[in-house]
Formats: sequence, structure tokens, C-alpha cells
Amino acid sequence: MAISITPAAADRVRSFLASRGKGLGLRLGLKTSGCSGMAYVLEFVDDLNDDDELYDVDGVKIIIDAKSFIYLQGIELDFVKEGLNEGFQFNNPNAKGECGCGESFTV
Repeated sequence: MAISITPAAADRVRSFLASRGKGLGLRLGLKTSGCSGMAYVLEFVDDLNDDDELYDVDGVKIIIDAKSFIYLQGIELDFVKEGLNEGFQFNNPNAKGECGCGESFTV
């Protein structure tokens, strides 16, 4: 499988979807942003677009559009808690560098 998700991230996504009460899964994508060029996008998906691919990763449906997939192949989605902070972490083997604030990356 080209995409992986840790148990902590899978539990968090399931919790968000249950709280939301609807949704097909979670979109993992990219947008042009920041000083390094690309930023990750996470959003709930209710309907698939024509260029979307649906992946069932450990019981969690991940939706990725074809343009983003080439930069996300091999990525691991994690959910981490550090003190009072918590959030999704992207372990992307394609990323060659990121900006100082961690907001964007380059491939």
C-alpha cells in the first residue's frame, strides 16, 4: 500500500467522522502555499470527485486526487500529542525540505 496510517491517526479520524455524523472519509491532498511551495490539506469528504482515488487504509477511507498522489506516495499519516499540543503529522518520504515554521514543504 502506498499510503499508511498509524493506529493513533486512524482512531482520531474515526472519532472525527463519528462526531460529524456523516462522511465518506478523509481527503489527503496538497495545495500551493508557504515559502517552500506545498502544504498538506485534510478535509472530510462526503462525495467523490471524478479524479479521486479511494483507499481503505486500516479501515479508514482516505481519498486522494491524482495530482496530489504523486507527491504523497509512501506517506504515513500519524496523530501525535505533545504536552498541550496535538495534531496530525505527515511523514512523507518525498519531501526534500520544509520551511522553518513547518507550514510547507518542497519535493
